[in-house]
Amino acid sequence: MYSSNLKGFILAMVSSAFIGSSFIIKKKGLRKAGVNGPRASSGGYGYLLEPLWWVGMLTMIIGEISNFVAYIYAPAVLVTPLGALSIIVSAVLAHFMLKEKLQKMGMLGCLLCIVGSTIIVLHAPEERSISSVEEIWELATQPAFLLYTASAIATALVLILYCAPRYGQTNIIVYIGICSVIGSLTVMSIKAIGIAIKLTLEGTNQAKYFQTWIFAMVAITCIIIQLNYLNMALDTFNTAIVSPIYYALFTSFTILASAIMFKDYSGQSASSIASELCGFITVLSGTAVLHSTRDPETPLITDLYTPLSPKVSWYIQGNGELWKQKDEDESSPSFITILRQDYFK
Repeated sequence: MYSSNLKGFILAMVSSAFIGSSFIIKKKGLRKAGVNGPRASSGGYGYLLEPLWWVGMLTMIIGEISNFVAYIYAPAVLVTPLGALSIIVSAVLAHFMLKEKLQKMGMLGCLLCIVGSTIIVLHAPEERSISSVEEIWELATQPAFLLYTASAIATALVLILYCAPRYGQTNIIVYIGICSVIGSLTVMSIKAIGIAIKLTLEGTNQAKYFQTWIFAMVAITCIIIQLNYLNMALDTFNTAIVSPIYYALFTSFTILASAIMFKDYSGQSASSIASELCGFITVLSGTAVLHSTRDPETPLITDLYTPLSPKVSWYIQGNGELWKQKDEDESSPSFITILRQDYFK
């Protein structure tokens, strides 16, 4: 048993390393693609032609596969909390590879997210046994989960259609909120597909049920939306901040969706529920701390809703020409004077 748990622990560590690294690799790919065309944060899809971005995607896939295999060898109570280590990996790599400084309060917020998520997982109830896709369909069509699904879709539409064009470049919660809300539906669909595959391999064919294909279509649609807005978040904001906030919100919404759909908390003791509530509060506190310590970044003007920056810095080079430094440029230009024009005083 100890050997099995050790394998699960190692696989979970490998998964965290790969997933945490994938954030950095994909962001470097997004930056590289943004040099030759519209950035992902502006609605561009040039990153799909960037090999480095696909390396990041491959890295993330390897990490997710490792995480899946880890659940075969070790219990979820051991594997799931270790997923939070990907936050530390991405924050450290971003500090050294992307020059995105993680402040001390940011480290505290990261720690709070990890502790809160760990408390939630440690006190999470056991999963119920599912024998067919039709049983999952009954759970998915119960009034409580239909209400959650409708609320999640409505929230996502408001964020996509109203908030994203106006505040997406300045408020990190917009893009991450879309990823997290849609991601909770993704997990429910993926879980249904996983059960269908497992039952099919055991001899009970689930492909003959139309519910299996509906879950598959929902999963594909949600994954595409999730990846699109995650790319926008990574291309717009500091990676060391995106990763923990995404982890915290995604975990919270996923646990909420699972609790409603599978009725995980029926029969739970008051102490367990109180512990999970404390975990949620800790996660939200960590998210607030991380958001407050985000380094200000000047957003690109991509539409009529994006406000003009109050200050624009111009550099005068030796030849007298004006030059404006971009965010991606790490080297300082050769200049002799800096003019700062105050548009709003």
